[in-house]
Amino acid sequence: MKGFAGFPAARLPTTPIPDLFFSELLPAIDDLAELKVTLHCFWLLAQKKGTFRYIRRQELLSDEVLLRGLETAERPAATALQQALERAVARGTLLQATVERDGQTEEWYFLNSAGGRQIAERLQRGDWTDLPELATAESVRLQLARPNIFVLYEQNIGPLTPLIAEELREAEQSYPAEWIEEAFRIAVEQNVRRWRYARAILERWRQEGKDDKTAQRDDRQERYRYIRGEYAEFIEH
Repeated sequence: MKGFAGFPAARLPTTPIPDLFFSELLPAIDDLAELKVTLHCFWLLAQKKGTFRYIRRQELLSDEVLLRGLETAERPAATALQQALERAVARGTLLQATVERDGQTEEWYFLNSAGGRQIAERLQRGDWTDLPELATAESVRLQLARPNIFVLYEQNIGPLTPLIAEELREAEQSYPAEWIEEAFRIAVEQNVRRWRYARAILERWRQEGKDDKTAQRDDRQERYRYIRGEYAEFIEH
């Protein structure tokens, strides 16, 4: 292990990181590559100027320092980077968009902050007047990425099993992606980290309709019904 000589006495540039990162994200991140890439993205975005601050995937793939820190004997650097970005998007740290301009496609990443969400919304509306590289393009197509359902499950519920994987594939075909994401989020908020609970929410939305005004009340009721069902099953068996 190469030792670190310490920070010099001179005043050094700093990278701002929200306190919420240390209280909410850091305790939850259990993959070293994800942590390294997340911190690297904070640093890169802090170097950006202007209204639109984003990171291209190619920037990360061209960063030799980052790639050296990600590569292991078991996992090539490019694979580690891809998996780390998927985990960061699934966790909600980063927003991902696929941008196709003049026939060329690339991946962009934004911090999931108020500013990052505003940028993503503007791009979805086709409002990129502050971004000359898109404003001058002959054709532009943008699509915000949805986290992989298996990554969402592992991030929010637990280790994936073959049986659960099959059920997730069926759910992906049956429900909108944003419903699945929200059902996982509710499972975490209600502290019922079970696929059966998330699936029950999805099924209720399909049968009764998804009304955001009454969703929170219904989700609490779903939690109580689920807990009672689990308790009854425990007594019977």
